[in-house]
Amino acid sequence: MNMSYAVTLKQYQGGQVGVFFADVLEAISSGKSEAEALDHAQDALTVALSGYLDDGRPLPVPSRAKRGQHVVVLPPRVAIKLAIHEAMCEQGVTQSQLGDLLGIDGRQVRRILNLDHESKLSQLETALAALGLRASVMRYKIADSQ
Repeated sequence: MNMSYAVTLKQYQGGQVGVFFADVLEAISSGKSEAEALDHAQDALTVALSGYLDDGRPLPVPSRAKRGQHVVVLPPRVAIKLAIHEAMCEQGVTQSQLGDLLGIDGRQVRRILNLDHESKLSQLETALAALGLRASVMRYKIADSQ
């Protein structure tokens, strides 16, 4: 699952730079410079996608970046948690059912899915495996990902 989303930048009078995600309309950010706006964009994207997770909605599919567009890549731990959520939605697995598969209670599953909780990577890998998935890493050049 691709966890990088293309953004559009808009320059405003006074130097402010706005960041907009075509695929995640709820994610909007800005900054005093392009670099600052893109840095804030990752947080805005994480918060917006957290709303999808809280509501049990499938995640928006990232569209391919157009030439010259920047791409915002989610932090790895957040991306894995969102991949677990997406797999649960696709497979119709509830939090209670995932807990049963993992031998843990619902409170622990909620922590696994909480984007603000620092879950251990081993827990996340185990949850992915219970859903028939594995995590992988894709490299991005820094210039392409910011």
